[in-house]
Amino acid sequence: MTTHIDRALEQLGLTLPEAAAPVAAYVPVVEAGGLLHISGQLPFIDGQLVTGRLGDSVSLEDGQKAAQACGLMLVAQIRKYLGGDLSRVKRIVKLGVFVNSAGDFTDQPKVANGASELMVALFGDSGRHARSAVGVPVLPLGAAVEVDAIVELA
Repeated sequence: MTTHIDRALEQLGLTLPEAAAPVAAYVPVVEAGGLLHISGQLPFIDGQLVTGRLGDSVSLEDGQKAAQACGLMLVAQIRKYLGGDLSRVKRIVKLGVFVNSAGDFTDQPKVANGASELMVALFGDSGRHARSAVGVPVLPLGAAVEVDAIVELA
């Protein structure tokens, strides 16, 4: 499966970043009962954190790109935890997407599609997942989006 994922990334013109180190008192990944629980990941594009608020200073398109960047970081965390063996991913079970939103912004699900569509592009049917997309008034470091995940292992 790793070869398929590498091909899919190449076709999308994307590369996996290095897995980010935690910025507070937590671990990036916890394995329990055959599931990986991956801590919320922030959007870094070209090494820069995407900050701002959807419906204010960040466009829907840029929010989708930020969610996709969070998705790439999730996959990077999974790869690091599994020692590079992404073939152990059986299913992306759930994504939790938090969108830094202006009070009248209601397109959180469209923003979340940036991460959701990436999971399907990389993992095929195994990338189809349950999801929450929630608007919040602020995120750590002023990030525009944060995404966490639950992943089933084979």
